[in-house]
Amino acid sequence: MIHGIHLFSSVLGKPALYLDPGSGSFILQVLLAAILGGGFAIKAYWKKIKAIFVKTPPEEVDEEESDEKA
Repeated sequence: MIHGIHLFSSVLGKPALYLDPGSGSFILQVLLAAILGGGFAIKAYWKKIKAIFVKTPPEEVDEEESDEKA
């Protein structure tokens, strides 16, 4: 991807080497969205993530699923 940007910028000429005032807020917004999105994904798939690291007998898994449905 970086090579593509480099090739594209060489066609257009020398790129501007400054950040306008809106760039800082945009970068902050992207970082916050990534953190919150990652947190939501972890929350949504927490049981599956936990199941990878914790081995539980099949009987306990069946009981947990039936408790959630009730």
